[in-house]
Amino acid sequence: MGRSARFMAVLVGLLLLVSACLAESDDGGKRLCTCENDKGTCVNNTCRGDICFYMWVRGHEEKGCFSNHNYMEQCHTSFERFHVYCCRENLCNALATPRPNINGETTTVPPQQAHPELWITVALLLLFMVAGVCGLLLFLRFRRAHTCLKNVDDHNVTMLKVPNGDDPTYGGIFDEFCTSGSGTGLPYLVQRTMARQISLVECVGKGRYGEVWRGTWMGESVAVKIFSSRDEQSWFRETEIYNTVQLRHDNILGFIASDMTSKNSSTQLWLVTHFHEMGSLYDFLQYSSLEPESCLKMCLSMACGLVHLHTEIVSSQGKPAIAHRDLKSRNILVKRNGQCCIADLGLAVIHSQFNDFLDVGHNPRVGTKRYMAPEVLDESIRMDVFESYKQTDIWALGLVFWEISRRTIINGIVEEYRPPFFDLVPSDPSYEEMKKVVCVDQQRPRLHNRLHSHPIMSSIVKIMKECWFQNPPARLTALRVKKTLSKHDHDSDFSINKLKQDI
Repeated sequence: MGRSARFMAVLVGLLLLVSACLAESDDGGKRLCTCENDKGTCVNNTCRGDICFYMWVRGHEEKGCFSNHNYMEQCHTSFERFHVYCCRENLCNALATPRPNINGETTTVPPQQAHPELWITVALLLLFMVAGVCGLLLFLRFRRAHTCLKNVDDHNVTMLKVPNGDDPTYGGIFDEFCTSGSGTGLPYLVQRTMARQISLVECVGKGRYGEVWRGTWMGESVAVKIFSSRDEQSWFRETEIYNTVQLRHDNILGFIASDMTSKNSSTQLWLVTHFHEMGSLYDFLQYSSLEPESCLKMCLSMACGLVHLHTEIVSSQGKPAIAHRDLKSRNILVKRNGQCCIADLGLAVIHSQFNDFLDVGHNPRVGTKRYMAPEVLDESIRMDVFESYKQTDIWALGLVFWEISRRTIINGIVEEYRPPFFDLVPSDPSYEEMKKVVCVDQQRPRLHNRLHSHPIMSSIVKIMKECWFQNPPARLTALRVKKTLSKHDHDSDFSINKLKQDI
């Protein structure tokens, strides 16, 4: 018998052994696990999977099941404020508790489960090793054949991965790792290993929160927002909100993961998102000017993102309504297709009319003074009413529209970039200075005459003015802004198509 035949006989024997072992397990290998979480994956407080788990993070407990053996390397790990326990028997996670003395807190010992199927795991590991050797042999044989063909044919073809559109392969990455379909980031246990898989390439921004770096992960560029330790609350809040079910939207910055890592004997808080090389809208407007149609496209995309944030979705995996509270050009990113996406949700407010709760968070930071609505500056805002926070977002949206309109070319005229109220307050205005301009004098940003001579821009000017009403309930809603801009976008597309047909 040749070496290949003996090799295949051993492989077939291992496969039969593993199949027989798995056939003896109940329910085709799927365990019945206790399930307690808020992700909508539980059915009558149970779920079925390959592994049952219990997780304890900062006093928050979660139970459920996994159907992916890749999670095993993260099981039975514990360190400060984080503990994971996994087991492989029916309902074995029902009575699990955190390990003793996590972060100085006295706890009980999790029940130790027997593992009669340990030898099955060993057999599987052997099988994976054999499969890996087979794959290596096939690869070497393919490479030799490819080399021979290359020597025969002098045509040298180089394959290049050319970006096409926005976020070309992020979707594939999420399909590989995510099974819940909830529209959030990666599963929590996958997120816990992100920092070890990302290579930081260059720092692309700094702010009061910390730094933003461009990194690489699985061949793709990602943005890594590294929070300073004093801004821990913002990291917690943004992580909490980005994990909201059904938050994913084309005009909301795509969330990938959140991780806590140690660098140079200090703790770093990472937030990993999609990377947009064109940077923030603030940076983009410094060096770019727009045509009215491009201005409309940007404004409409922002309105779409804000509508999705402000809207509550009532379903089995519903989404609460969210108000941003710090909307400004620095917190809006420009995508390759000319649209924008809203970022930085560290100050956001969550509201669910269906579940009757309002969560304003515990972050002592407030928004940016230059973009604050009159009711925030004079402290007349109703803090217990969610609509109040949505109305402050609309005020800020109108100011961002004004920033874009200054950089829009009409009749060959375009203005330099300037922040809102640049001619009325200093570069870092105080509350008192902003309050005097906005509340007492009731000043608004000046609008250039050229804006009234173009139908698209005159409509955007009208929207701006209706976003700046002193009385908050009189302001437009995000949905009304979106519908008005959508009508102009449709009319613009119709005119362009008609012009092409005439030509």
